[in-house]
Amino acid sequence: MLIDNWGRKIDYLRVSITDKCNLRCRYCMPEEGIPHLSHEKVLRVEEMTRIVGIVAKEGVDHIRITGGEPLVHKGIFSFIASLRDIGLTDLSLTTNGILLEQMAAKLKQAGIDRVNISLDTMDAERFSWITRGGDVQAVLRGVEAAMAAGLEPVKLNMVVVKSLNDNEVVGLSEMAKDKPLHIRFIELMPVGTDGIWSKENFVATADTMAKIEQAGYKLVPSKVRGNGPAEVYKVEGWQGTLGFIHAISGHFCAKCNRLRLTADGKIYPCLHSNTCVDIMTPLKEGATDAELLDIIKEAVNLKPERSSLGAQNHCMNSIGG
Repeated sequence: MLIDNWGRKIDYLRVSITDKCNLRCRYCMPEEGIPHLSHEKVLRVEEMTRIVGIVAKEGVDHIRITGGEPLVHKGIFSFIASLRDIGLTDLSLTTNGILLEQMAAKLKQAGIDRVNISLDTMDAERFSWITRGGDVQAVLRGVEAAMAAGLEPVKLNMVVVKSLNDNEVVGLSEMAKDKPLHIRFIELMPVGTDGIWSKENFVATADTMAKIEQAGYKLVPSKVRGNGPAEVYKVEGWQGTLGFIHAISGHFCAKCNRLRLTADGKIYPCLHSNTCVDIMTPLKEGATDAELLDIIKEAVNLKPERSSLGAQNHCMNSIGG
């Protein structure tokens, strides 16, 4: 079992399978993108699977596959199948949804239980501007395909930005009225790029919740399957739920149960820190499982009691959110 210095049990690993992405979202990376890692600097599927197998023996049974955009990785299906063979309790994936329409059924067959889909706006022009060229209709078709494939619960993530998409909060919420969708509103965080981040663009969770209730929807505490920090609510009579992630206005560090493995073989104890340990080098040099576990435990011991927002300089696509 992995326990950090603050008594928190670590049972959740986010695996960034690639740093590549087919979008250039403004809050995630610069317009020109970032230099991609060369092939030899990226963990192979077999190596990532080995690391997951090691932590699984220590009680880590929740794995989320992230990117970049994980669906652009050519080995995504074989990776999922290899993870399923380990016997995990929960295997999920985060995606921008662009490729999901044609891949949802195969993801379910390979072993994915559920998906989170980024959807910051339903307006076509606004979506194209935020993502620098993405097609929101492709994402919406991906949402339908995920539901049809049984990737439940299907969660939609909106990063709320003042004067950009905060006027869509109620409209996006209403997607959960007649469909079993779980909408999650995320506070804008200063991660990795100046992009659209500024204090003037920030919208607190309390303001987002107030906007929904002012529209006549009473929020009642609820639950939904998952392993994240969202506070979940339901509106009476709705099929889905609404979740709120307040990383800025209300720290949830006391409940943090996760590590992050990046495509270039680094383990990050905290999203908002540059502190990490290198597991790729010893792995390539022939380290035993016991030696790799010691490195993982080192990362666990480096988890801070509380994050330092904005202290990191990595882009979100390189660490998988």
